[in-house]
Amino acid sequence: MKLSHHIGAALAFCAAAAFAPVSSRAQAVPAAIRTLAAQASGAPAAPAGPYDEHGWLERFYAPRKYAPAWNGASAEAALWVLRRAALQGLDPLDYGAAALERQLRAGAAGGAGFDAALTLSMLRYLADLRVGRVRSEYHARPQDARLKGYDPVERLRAGLAAGRLQAAVQAAEPRLPQYGQVKAALAGYRALAGQPWAALPKPSARLAPGAAYAGAAALAQRLAALGDLPAAAPSAPEGTYGARLAQGVRRFQARHGLEPDGMLGRATVDALNVPPARRARQLALTLERLRWLPDFGAGPLVMVDLPAYRLWAQPQGGAAGNMPAALDMRVVIGSALKTETPLFVGQMRYLEFNPYWNVPRSILEKDILPRLARNPDYLAQNGMETVPAGAGMADLKAGRARVRQRPGPKNALGAVKFAMPNPMDIYLHSTPAPELFRRSRRDLSHGCIRVEDPAALAQYVLARQGQWDAAAVGRALQPGPTRHVDLAAPVPVVIFYATAGVGADGKPRFAADIYGRDAALEKQLAARHAAIAAATAATAAPGPA
Repeated sequence: MKLSHHIGAALAFCAAAAFAPVSSRAQAVPAAIRTLAAQASGAPAAPAGPYDEHGWLERFYAPRKYAPAWNGASAEAALWVLRRAALQGLDPLDYGAAALERQLRAGAAGGAGFDAALTLSMLRYLADLRVGRVRSEYHARPQDARLKGYDPVERLRAGLAAGRLQAAVQAAEPRLPQYGQVKAALAGYRALAGQPWAALPKPSARLAPGAAYAGAAALAQRLAALGDLPAAAPSAPEGTYGARLAQGVRRFQARHGLEPDGMLGRATVDALNVPPARRARQLALTLERLRWLPDFGAGPLVMVDLPAYRLWAQPQGGAAGNMPAALDMRVVIGSALKTETPLFVGQMRYLEFNPYWNVPRSILEKDILPRLARNPDYLAQNGMETVPAGAGMADLKAGRARVRQRPGPKNALGAVKFAMPNPMDIYLHSTPAPELFRRSRRDLSHGCIRVEDPAALAQYVLARQGQWDAAAVGRALQPGPTRHVDLAAPVPVVIFYATAGVGADGKPRFAADIYGRDAALEKQLAARHAAIAAATAATAAPGPA
């Protein structure tokens, strides 16, 4: 029997135990809890996740000699937490909240099955909140190391003893400021989901300000509801797509990864018609992904959000309160379906000003060699050279030689490379093609990340090395010999994926699921939920009437 079956089994047990005589029940409950804890410890492994709950019940109950942990008041407090799991983007059904509440109302408090089931639900809830529900690229080990510093068993025990379960919940929440911001945005969109959301009419052609539009009044209401148009803004003539509506549309477009041109076209109307419940789901997925990330200190931190095509950096003094991001810039990322940028947490260790570009083997074979076969002067025309010098096509094909591009105006890395050594050879760099940042869709690279403002990023990561002021960085970015600069301390770089978040202006932002990762995560979460639901349905029995 899988461990996920034990909530259902425990609830079934409490139905029978509830009818036992009081004296024998008092003696039987610890023995029954001991049995349930032993069964949980010896259960077969559940599907891979970021934690192992096998020994939790044993560790929780053994120090208390398997006596029940919950009375009526504490059980009510725990159920209050579990019922509100949706506020964290979690599913109350995964913790048996409704079934546990029915058992409590039926007088099951103090019974072995109810007690063990509520304990396991709370432990799972705390672990889910701390490290996430499913394994991800950020979970390098079977057991997430953060559960050593935050032990759900110890936290629950302490919270119960102090009568402060909410303290255990607050300690489990991710410390990144984005988590609280996204949680607040989720609450806002859940509130919107309860309002009517009729589809706006799609124009036959893109509308400029001043054009006739039958849905103008409904558009104004929609933009006001979403916070993109002040409710007190002056109205335009009825049936007209006026200047104030265009201004609101620009704000909406900027928040949804669309070209903020103020033109009302089908893509913009499609985005306006997305139900708030779907946006809320995107925000809930972001909360799950934020739970995957390790804890970061108060020092510098760089995060790249791939679907948003943006890079932001934490203030050097830490991310306390609602401090604005130290940096917020556009990026170009790996092409969808071809050369997607992978997710990982890297450590930026050095910069190279005026770098050589060592052409990856994959690009050499797919791109450079075919061009070289058609044009023998291709390398020279593009500032490239072979290593060793003088190597020919046969050497390149056989892997005895490689190609690199010399520093200069044609160099693919631009004026600076931000290196974070990793097996995928992914790094951040500038670019000789800044015009690409004007595009709304920017998955255009072979996997590495091009940054819009390399000077600002260089200043940020070198800020603790006093000689690197703006003037020094500017000089280093000028054409010249390659210069290697080690960072005094590594800077964490998070390559992240979220189709919903909160921007530097505090407004919710949404992006297209360019890599299809939202759909994949939904499948993982649905499989986990189905396994829990099936196990509970197969083993649970109705409580006493």
